[in-house]
Amino acid sequence: MAKQVVIDTYECMACESCVELCPDIFAFDEAAGHAYVIKPEGGDEACIEKAIAFCPAKCITYEE
Repeated sequence: MAKQVVIDTYECMACESCVELCPDIFAFDEAAGHAYVIKPEGGDEACIEKAIAFCPAKCITYEE
């Protein structure tokens, strides 16, 4: 089974750092006030790992 990028939208602080770092994987929903995954199958793993590291809410996971 392939890895999937997941954001716990309830924990998201709306900082948009993941969107700035990986705009091809994450987007921001202005109406809902949180980031979400637009490409759950992932992409550039280094970018995803960086987004995970920079997330202040620690709400992003990359799991199987």
